Amino acid sequence: MSKRILLFSLIMAFSCSLAYAADEIPIGSINDLTGATSDVGKDAALGVRECVTYINDHGGINGKKIKLRLFDYGYRVPEAITIYKRFRDQDKIKLLLQWGTGDTEALSPTVNKDKMVTISDSLSGHLCDPAKTPYNFIYSTDYSTNARAALTAWYEKVWKTSDKWKADREAGKKPKLVCFYMFASPYSSAPIKAIKDQAALLGIEVAKDQDVSLTALDAKSQVLAAKEEGANVVWHGNTVMSVATAIKDSYALKFTADNITNNWGLDHNLLRMAGKACEGTIGAASCAFLNMDVPYMDKVREYAQKLNPGVPMEKRDIRTVQGWLKVSLGAAGLQRADKKGNIDGPSVKAALESLRDWYPFDTKNALGVGPYTITDKDHRPTPVASLYIIKDGKIVLFEKINMKEKFPEQWPKWLGW
Repeated sequence: MSKRILLFSLIMAFSCSLAYAADEIPIGSINDLTGATSDVGKDAALGVRECVTYINDHGGINGKKIKLRLFDYGYRVPEAITIYKRFRDQDKIKLLLQWGTGDTEALSPTVNKDKMVTISDSLSGHLCDPAKTPYNFIYSTDYSTNARAALTAWYEKVWKTSDKWKADREAGKKPKLVCFYMFASPYSSAPIKAIKDQAALLGIEVAKDQDVSLTALDAKSQVLAAKEEGANVVWHGNTVMSVATAIKDSYALKFTADNITNNWGLDHNLLRMAGKACEGTIGAASCAFLNMDVPYMDKVREYAQKLNPGVPMEKRDIRTVQGWLKVSLGAAGLQRADKKGNIDGPSVKAALESLRDWYPFDTKNALGVGPYTITDKDHRPTPVASLYIIKDGKIVLFEKINMKEKFPEQWPKWLGW
């Protein structure tokens, strides 16, 4: 599919009228369709629009239609701020959907002052403490929880048991972690403090961080530096294109460390780009993948084909599903607030903070997640991190770890990391 056709599809999908009827609820969505994270952003944006359409087709918000305004900000924080002000002042939105960590954290003081509930694709742990960011919400385990869980799973199920590291274990060597991420990116760097803290907790040494751009096409110097330090496991904190670059270069340079990655670094595009080099990679995931058979996934696939038939299904992946998960959480807040007679920021906030054992679309295991519980003391919706592994060229479930149960003393202290 050509870039021109895809861009036209996105423009047509996100166009809508500025006029709102009394029975419509305007919401705004800031997305990356052209910037440094557009490799995952375009698919996620399509999922947002498709889920809104699905909800409207099935009764909307207690009979009221969602009116979606969606703009591309090119992963530029100033542009996101400008778009938000337009949403707030002209479109009078009732809910904001955001994308990146940089823009979400930059806008956090403003949305909290405006009392504008914001649900972001940034799963930064910094956004989860309502004492500091009361109007910010996330739809999955946060980046820091995912990083801690991925390192813990690797340590317990790979380092401690695999023949690959048997000689090192018998020699009394400690495992060594190296972090590959873009230093200047708030998203990429968000969980670094947490994963290093987890390394210390587990007795894992930490090598020097390696600065890898989100748009990197070559990571050989970083790979060689990590190889020289004798790292056993690499944490990849970027999106899938950059992660694929680093993994391919590691394979070519015979750097045999294992790979673990955040949720934006693992999808089927990694398989396509890195091939056999990514075998054994472990990564977090926010929900089930598009090809998996869980409740409501048939609706996700149906609406992808129905609304965007020009985008091949093999190009669609978990990012679409994440768009549905984000919108479904927002819709739950809007529905509960509307039933109480008032859709405004404080009402939607209170509605989301009242969710107990919630599943998307009130259906158990819908989209492969849940149950979620959100309170006015803790906006982390779940302590359960879902980890997947690439095995025999396929993405399969590796382990689910309840980090609250596994680390009960530390869990409360990790809020806001």
